[in-house]
Order: sequence, then C-alpha cells, then structure tokens
Amino acid sequence: MRVVFLGAPGVGKGTQAERVAAQYRLAKISTGDLLREAVRNQTTLGVEAKNFMDQGQLVPDSVVVGLVRNKLSDPSCANGFFLDGFPRTVTQAEELGKVLQSKSTALDLVVNFHVSREDVVRRLSGRRSCPKCQATFHVDFAKPKVDEVCDRCGDQLVQRSDDRRDAIETRLKVYDEQTAPLVRYYDERRLLSSVDGSGSVDVVFQHLLNVLTPYQVR
Repeated sequence: MRVVFLGAPGVGKGTQAERVAAQYRLAKISTGDLLREAVRNQTTLGVEAKNFMDQGQLVPDSVVVGLVRNKLSDPSCANGFFLDGFPRTVTQAEELGKVLQSKSTALDLVVNFHVSREDVVRRLSGRRSCPKCQATFHVDFAKPKVDEVCDRCGDQLVQRSDDRRDAIETRLKVYDEQTAPLVRYYDERRLLSSVDGSGSVDVVFQHLLNVLTPYQVR
C-alpha cells in the first residue's frame, strides 16, 4: 500500500498512521520526523533546512521533496508506506507524483480525516506536553494522574504555544488556504476516501482498516 493521510491539525492522522504502519508492517513517513533526523545527522538537506528554520522561515518545497524522495528510495519503503503530513500543497502533490512516477509506481489511496472545527480546537487547545520527556496528555481525554504533572518524569506540563486558541485558528486558516485544496485534487484523480475522525482512537482505527482492507493484497 502507498497511502497519503490528509486532514487538518488535530484530526488524529498522526496517531492513526502510527497504528496502521505497525498493523501492516509498513513505513510511516512524517516530514517532521525526516526534518529532525536530517538536521540531527547534519546531512546536506538537513543543513539547508536548518538554515531556514533558524531564520524562522518555512523550509522550501525543494528541501522537503528531497527528503521524501530520499526516504522513498530506502528499502524500508519497498513494500509500501503511509505518508503523514505530506503533501501539504497541490505543488507538493504534483512533485510527489513525479517522484513516484520515476520509480514506476503511484499512490493507491488518499485518506482524508474529517473532524468538526469545534472538535479540532478542543483537541488541540486541551493538549499538554512535558518539556523534559516529551510525553503528551489532554485535559479531557488523557488526563495525567496529578493535574499538570507528567506521569513519566514528574515534570510540570505545559501548553505548547501553537496549541493556544489564537495559534490554532491561524493554523486552521493556513490549512484551509494551502492544504484543503488537496481534497479536490485527489478526488478528481479518484484516489480519495474519507474517514470520520470524531470517534475514539479505536473506533476511528476500525473505520480506517475498513477503508484500507481492499488494498492489502495488490
């Protein structure tokens, strides 16, 4: 399976990508993970990306696409992959298509996770994270045993700046402008399926498995 996961911030696509990647023993590709790894290893693309990041600028498509291209050439992706967080724009989608075409392959499916805007804001604004061990919690759905204290290491939990309401609204606006057009782009190419992401993690996972089942043996 070669699958892209779409959806606004907070719909849970990253969580589901982790689960299905383990279920099917396929690679889960996150551009955020690729960027951090490239910067940490000081690769050519990583150094280039860090220059932009240090200046507070967006990493250009050429670098992100290069990272994805390199990852797709890795043996771990030979049998398929789940792409989480890429592509983010139609331009990136077109570049991904070219990369796959150069490898004589193509996407099988694009899954769009849809959740109401109200629920997205609630999910993101309620998140709390530990700055020490990176554990995450939620004030409604995954409460720590002691309020505002990390279960793992006992450090004080914090709310990330991009999980504050004003930042969330900005992130959703950017998504509407740049990423939402991908829904139409992939729908026109008959690759799009939708999954209701408003239920529990287990319920959404079952819906997702139902969508993926026809693609298990190709």
